[in-house]
Amino acid sequence: MSEQQSWHGTTILSVRKGNEVVVAGDGQVSLGQTVIKGNARKVRRIGQKGDIIVGFAGATADAFTLLERLEAKLDRHPGQTMRACVELAKDWRTDRYLRKLEAMMAVADRDISLVLTGQGDVLEPEDGIIAIGSGGNYALSAARALMDQDMTAEEIARKAMKIAGEICVYTNGSVTLEKIEDAK
Repeated sequence: MSEQQSWHGTTILSVRKGNEVVVAGDGQVSLGQTVIKGNARKVRRIGQKGDIIVGFAGATADAFTLLERLEAKLDRHPGQTMRACVELAKDWRTDRYLRKLEAMMAVADRDISLVLTGQGDVLEPEDGIIAIGSGGNYALSAARALMDQDMTAEEIARKAMKIAGEICVYTNGSVTLEKIEDAK
């Protein structure tokens, strides 16, 4: 891989509406102008009961490293998603090795949705929508426009991901979606 070519591709969208929260991710992974894989799984359930959904954008190995670290924090702080995320963000910001990881995470449980970044950010969206990755701004705009429609969180996420896939060349229509139905 030349220095000019880099891995691209990911759109992760989380929508919280009514009693449901969903996290959706596209499946495309691109290297330069070439689609390497069309059905990557960038959304996962974690936690002891599988009650937390995580979507990740960025370098795959970096994202999996952070996912493993988050799972360890959740084991240490069961039922405390916010605390586990803050602890991970502290480590990510201060640890010399982790600081070099290039990824972002969207994390949702029945109570809260968060964005985690390598700058130590743990952000809760005001409107219940999180979007990260190369097509994130397209998905975010579409989801915001659809929020006042008579649609479920899942319907909004699927439609917004379809729109993002039609606009962003690094996003495709192969969507993985996980849902929590008893969300607050």
